[in-house]
Amino acid sequence: MRLLITRPEQDAEPLAKALAARGVGSLIESLLTVADVAGPAPDLAGVQALLITSANGVRAFARKSDARDLPLFAVGDASAAAARQLGFTSVKSAAGDVAALARLVAAELDPRQGALLHVAGGKIAGDLAGDVKRAGFACRRHVLYEARPAEALSAATRAALDAGAVDGVLLFSPRTASTFARLITEAGVAGACRRLDAYCLSQAVADMVSALAWRRVVVASAPNQESLLDAIAGDPAAT
Repeated sequence: MRLLITRPEQDAEPLAKALAARGVGSLIESLLTVADVAGPAPDLAGVQALLITSANGVRAFARKSDARDLPLFAVGDASAAAARQLGFTSVKSAAGDVAALARLVAAELDPRQGALLHVAGGKIAGDLAGDVKRAGFACRRHVLYEARPAEALSAATRAALDAGAVDGVLLFSPRTASTFARLITEAGVAGACRRLDAYCLSQAVADMVSALAWRRVVVASAPNQESLLDAIAGDPAAT
């Protein structure tokens, strides 16, 4: 079995290793390129905790600021692991989506102790700020990076799709999924999806590629990488 990984390069390589450990081959086609946004470091005055909704966010913050002692609440285990690797000393993972992150914050923090800072990209999914504000918190968003979509599929990926050398595609975000749908259509190889399985992190991701004619669409039981890998491991087609 060989899967197409569409994640940004810094996330794609560890994922390829995780798949290889499970006996699954891969081909990397990063459909989003992450770049820092110019500007000052975030103002942390009055901030009691950081909210992180992607590993890219915590990496961008670490490049802008030396602060590592603020409590950090991450949407999932991958972003929490990235924070710990970068030296953050108080990290908690919601192991889910932005709604789960908002619930964790409401359970762990007191709105009277200060504001929350959501470190984010230029485009966001969900309404994290709205969710925590409804729980009584002051929350502001600081954009530190942007994810730029690829303009075309690589020749290697087009050739692999044409040759039937890929069995499925891993899709981790609605934006990546919509980019994939656009590029595979523009490349004239959308018909290859009939031979492919789409492995999607969430239903929102699956919805973005629903117009394509897939062999199957598999949605992770929870919106995190481990659940998606478990879905692949439990898939009869993966054996």
